Amino acid sequence: MESYTMGQAAELLGVSVDTVRRWADAGRFPTHREGNRRIVEGPALAAFCVEVAQEGADDEGIPYTSARNAFPGIVTAIGLGDVSAQVEVQAGPHRVVSLLTREAVEELGLAPGVTVTARVKSTSVHVERG
Repeated sequence: MESYTMGQAAELLGVSVDTVRRWADAGRFPTHREGNRRIVEGPALAAFCVEVAQEGADDEGIPYTSARNAFPGIVTAIGLGDVSAQVEVQAGPHRVVSLLTREAVEELGLAPGVTVTARVKSTSVHVERG
């Protein structure tokens, strides 16, 4: 069975290690010690990740959309062409690059430092075990 340190759990959840420790201390998911490291078992972490995602989905102001893979982040770079644009977003540990029209970038007021949510919908998703 896979198990994770608090740091690994934080990376997967896209939050700080302190936040993960506070959640564990509050009993939101079980941990145990291996030496001086706190460990969470994979199934418990997976269930907690789903719980956290569902909590976030209940927030008001979330647009109705069929694209369920949402990556909140910050715009880090924009490359503008005559017609098209490339927008880079840092979403936790993930770098998301989107190609869209220059007009869309201007209408959305996108610029480095702007908070956005990158939504991904694809017919082909590849899963790799790290």
